[in-house]
Amino acid sequence: MTDITYIRTQEGFAYLAVVLDLYSRRIVGWSMQSRQTVDVVLQALLMAVWRRKPKSTVLIHSDQGSQLSAPRSLRSTSMDWASFLRAHNLEHSMSRRRNCHDNAVAESFFNLLKRERIRRRTDKTREEARQDVFDYIEMFYNPKRKHVRNGMLSSVGFGRQGKLTQKGV
Repeated sequence: MTDITYIRTQEGFAYLAVVLDLYSRRIVGWSMQSRQTVDVVLQALLMAVWRRKPKSTVLIHSDQGSQLSAPRSLRSTSMDWASFLRAHNLEHSMSRRRNCHDNAVAESFFNLLKRERIRRRTDKTREEARQDVFDYIEMFYNPKRKHVRNGMLSSVGFGRQGKLTQKGV
C-alpha cells in the first residue's frame, strides 16, 4: 500500500510517500521531496523493491491521488508510473472514488507519525524533517513500535516470526 502526506517545516512543505507492507505493517519504502509528484512515490517504491526483491508479482494499492492517476494531459507522468510498475513486476490496485477506507492503514501510520513525532516540533529545514522521519521509521516504528494486529510484536519482529513459520521452524 502506498500513500502520501505532507510535513510542515519552516522552509515549506516536505512530501512523504510510504510503501507499507499490510502483512507486517512495516514501512518497506519511503521518500521525501519538496514537491508532490509521481517521483516521490516512485522513489519510495524503488526502495521497497530494492529491500524486498520480490520474485513474483506484487500488488501495490493506492488511492486516486493526483500523482498516480494523472489525466491524459500529464500522460508522461502516468507513463512513468506504468513503465515502472511493469519493469518491477508490480500490479497496481486503486481505490474507487470517495472510498477513503481502502487506505486506512497508511492513514493510521501517518496519524501515528504526526502524533508521536511531527506535532511535537517544527523542523527548520526539509532535510531536518527527513532525518526526523528516518529516525522515526527506521529506528523506532519498524524495529520497536508494537502493533496490536501483530500480537504486540514490532513489524520487524512479526515479519521474522512469519518467515520462521513459513519455513516450518
